[in-house]
Amino acid sequence: MKLLLVGESRDGRLPGEVLELFGFADVLGAETSMVLVGSPDVLPLFSGRLYLADIRLYGEYNPEVHKRLVLKAIDQERPDAVVFLHSSYGWDLAPRVAAAMKVAQVSAVTGIDGEGFTVDSCNGKMRRTVKPSTSSFVLTLQPGAFPALRISGIPEIIPIDADQATRVEYIGSRKPEAGVDLSRATVIVSAGRGIGKQEHLDLVRDLASVLGGEIGASRPVVDAGWLQRSLQVGTTGQTVSPELYVACGISGAIQHVAGMRGAGFVLAVNTDRDAPIGDVADLLVVADIVQFLPALTSRIKAWQASGF
Repeated sequence: MKLLLVGESRDGRLPGEVLELFGFADVLGAETSMVLVGSPDVLPLFSGRLYLADIRLYGEYNPEVHKRLVLKAIDQERPDAVVFLHSSYGWDLAPRVAAAMKVAQVSAVTGIDGEGFTVDSCNGKMRRTVKPSTSSFVLTLQPGAFPALRISGIPEIIPIDADQATRVEYIGSRKPEAGVDLSRATVIVSAGRGIGKQEHLDLVRDLASVLGGEIGASRPVVDAGWLQRSLQVGTTGQTVSPELYVACGISGAIQHVAGMRGAGFVLAVNTDRDAPIGDVADLLVVADIVQFLPALTSRIKAWQASGF
């Protein structure tokens, strides 16, 4: 299989998730090339063709112009698949490219199943296998679903250009509201929808306090207004790598797991023994958090009082 990977440049750098594109290609054993609107001074390291458009001319993002650039690389490469990250860049650009190519698109791919691709459904509670109906196709990869493959090499740079005429102007991006920097926390206790109700957040806070950690949240808890968005962990929140991550009532949707995959030890507490969080947890406790968290907090306090 021949893949054209679509790289990204953010704030003058290549985001770490770009390495997951190479990880996906490695799983397939595919031949790879890449197209990137970026700086000649900041390039991905791999042995292959790199279709490079200068970001100083074409900007960090412009949907019309970047689509033309990707299509130009496609015309030269004739790949079996064009692969984006499932990021704000990929969300917007991938369907434009697929429509221009008149081919199928599969979004938020989390795995490979034979000749098809696995995607989550029902908020991560179910998975289904999708097979593109066209011979060539466009994919977006869910961040965290595939390994970040660090490779070496010097790419063969092929400069590309395109008409810069556009009806859209990229003004810039806005950073999320200030809050706790969870990326620096060594212990995080996160609350998910499975805690039941907002009042149970006190149980999560109490455990975080005795562990000397910070409280985090899954997206449903934030969307419900129980905790501020700055505490959200996941692809649309913060990416964290604490020594200890305690997931309380979190099902384990790939979007959340992608944000805490770097944790040293994961303790999950869930009433569902088959919850996907069990696949990444080092220890899964099947229990009601209303009963388990106070007992665990009490035991830790007792250990601390005894000089443990």
